[in-house]
Amino acid sequence: MPFPVNTPVEKMTGPYARRWWALLVLCLSLLIVVMANTSLIVAAPDMTKDLGLSSSDLQWVIDGYTVPYAALMLVLGSIGDKYSRRGALVTGLLIFAGGSVMGSLVDRTELVITARAIMGVGAAVVMPATLSLLVAIFPRAERAKAITAWTATSGLAIAVGPLVAGWLLEDHAWGSTFLINVPIAVAAVVGALALVPPSRAAKMGRIDYVGGLLSIVSVGSLVYATIEGPHFGWGVGPITAAVVAGVGLLAFVAWELRHPHPMLDVRKFRLRPFSGSMLAVLFFFFGTFGAIYYATQFLQFVLGYDALETGTRLLPLAGAVFVGAAITGWLTPKLGMKPMVTAGMVIGTAGVFLLTRIESGSTYTDFLPTMLMLGFAIGLSVSPATDTIMGSFPESELGVGGGANDTALELGGSLGIAILGSLLGTAYRDKLTDMVGGHLPAAALDTAKDSVGGGLAVAGQVAKNPTGGAQQAQALVDAVHESFAHGVAQTSLVGGIIMAAGALIVLAVLPGRKAAAKHPTEEPAVEAERELADSL
Repeated sequence: MPFPVNTPVEKMTGPYARRWWALLVLCLSLLIVVMANTSLIVAAPDMTKDLGLSSSDLQWVIDGYTVPYAALMLVLGSIGDKYSRRGALVTGLLIFAGGSVMGSLVDRTELVITARAIMGVGAAVVMPATLSLLVAIFPRAERAKAITAWTATSGLAIAVGPLVAGWLLEDHAWGSTFLINVPIAVAAVVGALALVPPSRAAKMGRIDYVGGLLSIVSVGSLVYATIEGPHFGWGVGPITAAVVAGVGLLAFVAWELRHPHPMLDVRKFRLRPFSGSMLAVLFFFFGTFGAIYYATQFLQFVLGYDALETGTRLLPLAGAVFVGAAITGWLTPKLGMKPMVTAGMVIGTAGVFLLTRIESGSTYTDFLPTMLMLGFAIGLSVSPATDTIMGSFPESELGVGGGANDTALELGGSLGIAILGSLLGTAYRDKLTDMVGGHLPAAALDTAKDSVGGGLAVAGQVAKNPTGGAQQAQALVDAVHESFAHGVAQTSLVGGIIMAAGALIVLAVLPGRKAAAKHPTEEPAVEAERELADSL
């Protein structure tokens, strides 16, 4: 085999011989862009101490990655389709590595946020490219297995990110959690050139840049409003962003309906398999990212586990993903995708509801069933949903299909962290105020209410203060723990209700096997639909 491999997929007379090795490269690329989100969860306490981050600063260190990541995937997936999917993958990995190097070296909050944003741009190129290359390389008969492996990698990254970050933080500063991405990204670039064949859309027309710009404005504004409003209040900025998102979405739909070659054919949402699968992906990652966000904080701040111990305790989630993926690969061809997707949503919803039992005396074993159920649900359901979404797009729009799937995934995760995180913060603050509001100075109370970490820091100061002492400090620690546990329980109730509603919606939208056969989402049907739309 030459280096780099030069024969485009479109010119191959049969399936690419080294496609399973290529899949390994695609999964490795996916692994680091998802890990970049989850690893920061356990690195956050060290970063907060070292940089003196406020609650707002920390939120934007996390979400500086999320906003460009979610907003740009659709457009960058389309550009990859037109010019080079492998080129997009390599370019995205290099941008991601550059942002990681910057993040490991800087020591100012605004520069860390900038580095995270650069990484988010790289991730927005990489993630849809991995999925579009997968679909282009694998024949239809093997595609479901390949997508199952891709989905399992996403679940693995959710758990492995905190584990790797925790291991690094044992002996290194938080900058190491950025730097670890660099050798992996370089290895993925070499692997992409050596094992992933070039691919591009052969019959793609001009890119709909106006539709792309409208999608960036709409999704970016929506994610910004979702993050900023619930956490920091619905002031002028979040309200303006929400209005821009709404107007932008309407303008996007109107433009796409009129454009002869739209960025995303919004008529696809009339197809029940497609719309139901998009909703399923969104709701799954809403519940999973939200639950992991506050479960990780409980393990660290209430149970006192360090970063490595916390990461280790998330590993059962990854194992459960692989079990669910193995079962779905066996059962989906027999039962169809609707039973698998809805069963997974029910299991995931039940897992979130289990966290309503959390109290200040809860231990890791109280979180373990939820981790297992969420992981199993992801493995069981997300790969059939993703396979259905990708099957709704012709060869010329695989990058757009990957961008649509990944936008639903990232938007769901962002909403989960933002909405459930906000509810958690409100419940925590209200409970702590009731318990200690009359016993702390106003400034100390404000700090304690800001976060569970702030509450424990105030308790440390009380212990050192001659007018306080160990007994009062311990009373405050107990109040912080009880308030946070109360917040987890209340938030899980709301999160479970939202996921249950999502499960019912998905159940109603997804067609049964017979109905799905009448409304296929395979490429010929999509091509025919596009031709019909163009002729109207």
